[in-house]
Amino acid sequence: MMPRVLPRVYLVTDPEAGADLLARVEAALRGLPREAVAVQLRAKEEGGRALLAAARALRRVTKGSGQLLVVNDRLDVALLAEADGVHLPSLGIPPAAARRLLGPGRLVGVSCHSAGDVLRARQGGADFATFGPIFETPSKLRYGPPAGLERLREAAATGLAVLGLGGVDVARAPEVMAAGAYGVAAIRAWLAADDPGAAVRGLLAATETRDGTTPDGGR
Repeated sequence: MMPRVLPRVYLVTDPEAGADLLARVEAALRGLPREAVAVQLRAKEEGGRALLAAARALRRVTKGSGQLLVVNDRLDVALLAEADGVHLPSLGIPPAAARRLLGPGRLVGVSCHSAGDVLRARQGGADFATFGPIFETPSKLRYGPPAGLERLREAAATGLAVLGLGGVDVARAPEVMAAGAYGVAAIRAWLAADDPGAAVRGLLAATETRDGTTPDGGR
């Protein structure tokens, strides 16, 4: 079995979102085309037991809405929660090693910050990469200036599906797509939105092809 269709919109969670995370995810995913969106569970400070409970709860929501769940870093939690894939840090477990554990039916993504990172992820067998931060964003200020659209173009030219991340919202998503990104990734653009569903629909619309149809994705 080959990996599933790649999502065009990638929603990253934030532990600071609070107790209403499940409700916000439900609202964000309501009424979307099947497998158009993936939710990445990212909670680095959580212990294994709490993370697994959160992953299983999110899995019920994503499965019920026909969308995908990806777990950040923890392959064990991804497998136990029957998630659709795993997202690896740039200096984490190599994609090829993750693939051996996960098998061909799950997605493997990698966080990348340069075209070289993306190329290594592709050579390692990753299905996609997030790349950023593209724009200035509060959560990434400590890492220095944003990468910008030109470096995103360089990353996209490697041939791996790249999702632009960092300060990406509905207004900026078209710029990200025009720079060659496969899709967009976001944290605050949907978690902090008054209407998470409207925010996600706006992001998805920005990934539409020039003829106005939403892409099916694929490797």
